[in-house]
Amino acid sequence: MSANPAAPAARYVPPSIAGDYTELTDKQKQLLAIAGDLGRNKFAARAGQIDRDAVFPFENYADMHRAGLMGICVPEQYGGWGADFATYVMVAAEIGRHCGATALTWNMHVCSTIWTGQVADDLDMTPEQRADHEKNRTVHFKRIVEEGKIYSQPFSEGGAAAAGKAPWGTLAKKVDGGYVVNGKKIFASLAGAADYYGILCTVDRPGATQHDSMYLALQRDLPGVSMVGDWDPLGMRGTVSRTLLFKDVFVPDSERLMPEGTYAQAVMRWPHMFATLSPTYMGIAQAAYDFTVQYLRGEVPNTPPVKRRMYPTKQVAVAEMKVKLEQTRALFLQNARAAKVDPTKEVRLGMYATHYTIMENANDLCRLAVRTCGGQSMLKSLPLERMYRDSRCGSLMLPLTAELCIDRLGRECLYEPGERDEEPAT
Repeated sequence: MSANPAAPAARYVPPSIAGDYTELTDKQKQLLAIAGDLGRNKFAARAGQIDRDAVFPFENYADMHRAGLMGICVPEQYGGWGADFATYVMVAAEIGRHCGATALTWNMHVCSTIWTGQVADDLDMTPEQRADHEKNRTVHFKRIVEEGKIYSQPFSEGGAAAAGKAPWGTLAKKVDGGYVVNGKKIFASLAGAADYYGILCTVDRPGATQHDSMYLALQRDLPGVSMVGDWDPLGMRGTVSRTLLFKDVFVPDSERLMPEGTYAQAVMRWPHMFATLSPTYMGIAQAAYDFTVQYLRGEVPNTPPVKRRMYPTKQVAVAEMKVKLEQTRALFLQNARAAKVDPTKEVRLGMYATHYTIMENANDLCRLAVRTCGGQSMLKSLPLERMYRDSRCGSLMLPLTAELCIDRLGRECLYEPGERDEEPAT
């Protein structure tokens, strides 16, 4: 009697970025399916070349525009998906597991729509401000949905403004019909690639503070806008984050992304607006784990089908990675669901803790993956080496670097708003 033919070997199937812990809506399932299909079949194959050449992923953006993802957080009445915060961050993480630079730059674009859309809708405005904002954002959303225009969000200036400790050094002087902008932004992701730069600046008036903030869209080809410096970093090379300079740039009133002063209100009342960078690194963390499992099972494409899973040291390492990954995912999903205007103190502290955990654990998971997979993992022909470099960048990114998260956590855990220590007696 002949032996039964061997059954085809099962293969590891990477799980949903949300695991099996969240009941997804139909819209979330659809968007995650679109992102996963683009990531697996297009973005992953391009990621290595984008990294090597330090070039912006234009092809990926064209694919995302065709799929409607450029308008993921544009409200439905303007032709977008109308995705909420939780939906967006899950989709961003899914893209991040295939190409970190694409996910991170896409975040800069999508934030322009989240801040102008969901966040702005939750803020207090006068009827005149609300009408003006509605008129302006209709133009911005049309550019994105119908024309495929790319927006960015240059933030850093090299001083204390990005950390919320000082007014923006970039100034917008009010003139008839608009503003004249002077200043600079460093590490300006999408420099030279975005069609519009969403610039955070200070209205130029005597005694201006952080409350005199301005959020303007500057078309990249306006007279006085220039780009300087080289771009050859450790990781996230496809973000092309060069320095932008603004010299007497006239910007019409219609390019306000928020009414004057509204950004300062958003900072206080919508803290999760700054927690949109970490989903990219959640995706990288998942990708590092996925690669390790596939590698130990002998299932990584273009490598010999050699199994290494039978060694106890490898099994222990993967178990450690799984524990860290699930701890990270739990906080990621909890934080995503909690995002809203005027959160409680505990939710705000949880946001800091989550952001810190994702940024630090992503790099630690990549470290464990490199150690576990061994020498081949350092080859640039495989994606793990790139994941490791990309993951190291997360904890350095303003406005919530790892250090700033710890600083705010320590202070806000111990002090209630307005509390001060008594001066020691002399």
